[in-house]
Amino acid sequence: MSVHTDVTREIDGGPGGGKIGAFFDLDGTLVAGFSAVEFVRDGVVSGRMGLNDFGETLRTAARFQLGQVSFSAFVTGTAGSLRGRSEEEFREIGERIFRERLAASIYPESRALVEAHQRKGHVVCVVSAATPYQVEPLARDMSIEHVLCTKLEVKDGLFTGGIMRPTVYGEGKAEAVRKFARAHELRLKDSWFYTDSDEDLPLLDIVGKPRPTNPNRRLAEIAVKRGWPLRRFSSRGTPGVSEVLRTTLALGSMVPSFLLGLPSMLLDRSSRRFINIATATWGELGTAMAGVDLRVSGEQHLWSHRPAVFIFNHQSGIDVLLLCKMLRRDIVGIAKQELRANPIFGPAFAAAGTVFIDRFNREKAIEAMQPAVDALRRGLSIVIAPEGTRSPTPRLGRFKKGAFHLALAARAPLVPIVFRNALDALPKNGLIIRPATVEAVVHPPIPTATWKVEELDARIEEVRGVFERTLAE
Repeated sequence: MSVHTDVTREIDGGPGGGKIGAFFDLDGTLVAGFSAVEFVRDGVVSGRMGLNDFGETLRTAARFQLGQVSFSAFVTGTAGSLRGRSEEEFREIGERIFRERLAASIYPESRALVEAHQRKGHVVCVVSAATPYQVEPLARDMSIEHVLCTKLEVKDGLFTGGIMRPTVYGEGKAEAVRKFARAHELRLKDSWFYTDSDEDLPLLDIVGKPRPTNPNRRLAEIAVKRGWPLRRFSSRGTPGVSEVLRTTLALGSMVPSFLLGLPSMLLDRSSRRFINIATATWGELGTAMAGVDLRVSGEQHLWSHRPAVFIFNHQSGIDVLLLCKMLRRDIVGIAKQELRANPIFGPAFAAAGTVFIDRFNREKAIEAMQPAVDALRRGLSIVIAPEGTRSPTPRLGRFKKGAFHLALAARAPLVPIVFRNALDALPKNGLIIRPATVEAVVHPPIPTATWKVEELDARIEEVRGVFERTLAE
C-alpha cells in the first residue's frame, strides 16, 4: 500500500474504467516551479542562447505577465530564438534536462495521484501550455500515454520560429480536452483535472472533478467560493528553514555517532565494534533528525542468513542512512571512487572500511573487489547497489555484475532490499532532506551456492525481476 493513501483515497474509493479521464497540468502541478526556466538556464549556461535572445525572452515574458501580449505571441516570441535549429537536437536536450533537473522536481504526491488513476484504469493525460520537449520526457517516465501541449512549427527537421495553432492555453486547453474526450469517448462529467493556475478555469469548469493543486492566490479564492477541494504539496520547491535545520542535524549526527563508538576502540581495541556502534547510532539519530520514518517489510530477512550480499536499488543519497538503520552491524559498503574525495563522507566511509571502486576502469574495479570477498569470508556482509549509481526517477536501471560475482566468489546469499520511495525524502542532486515516510521491502535470501558463471546473466535478470515486481506493486 502506498504511503500516500491520504492523497489518493478519493480515487481509490471511486469508480474506475476507461471512460474517465484524469488530466494533469505540468508546471506547479506535476513539477515544482516552471520547466521553461530550466531550458532558459541551460541555454544560457551552454551558450546556445546568446545575450540578445536571453534579453528578448525576458522582455517577452514580462510583457506577457503584464497582459500586454497574448500567450500565442509570447510563445512565438520565445520560439524565434530556435529558428533554424534541429528539432532532434532539442529533443535530446529536453531528455537531458529532465534527467538532470526536472525529474527531481516531480512532486511525490502528484506521482502517487497519477499512479492511482492508472490503477483504476482511467485515461491519464498531461495537458499543458508547455512544449513537447518539456512534457514528453516526464510523461514517458510516469507511463502517461497521452500528451496535449503547445507545438512548435518544424519544417525538414528544423524549427521555423513559428508555432502550431491553436495553443494549449486558457480556452485552447479546454478545447483540446473536449476534442480528446470525444475521440476517446470520455465522460467529462466524471473526469478529473489537476492544476495550479486560474488561467485554467475554462477546463476546470467543464470537468466533473476540478482539483486545484498548489493553487495560486486567485485560484485558491475561487476554489473556496465554489467548494472545490484543494491541496498544497511542500515536498518539492524551496525548502523551509526547518528542513534545512533537520538536514544539518542529520548530517551532523555522524560526529556524535562516531564519538560514541570511540570508547570501544580505546578500551577494547576493537575497530569492528567501533564501526558497528557508529553505524547503528548514525542510522537511528540521522533518520530521526531528518524526520524520515522508515517502514520495513520482511525485516527478519536482514538477519536470517549472514554473512550475505545485500543489494538495493539506489534511488537517493539518503539510502546510506537508511541502510545504516536497517543493517546496523558487521557490514562493509561498496562505493564509487569519487565519494572518497567528499570532505564529509569520504573520511567517515573510509574509517568504516568502505571499499571504493573505479566505475570507469573494469580491471581496477575487479581488483578493488577482492577486499570485499575477503570480508565475506571473515563473516562480514557486503552492501552494494547493482545499478552502480543513483536513479533520477523510481525506474530501475540496468544491473551490473559486480554484486553477483561477489556473491558467487564467496558462495554467499543475495538479499534484495527494495526502496519504494526514498526519492520522496531526497531526490538525486538534491541537497535538503524532506520529512517523509519511506517504504523498504526485504526479500528472502537467494542462495548462490549452486550458481554457475555461465548462467550469471540469466540469474541477474531473475533478481532484477524481483525488484521490478516489488516497485510495481
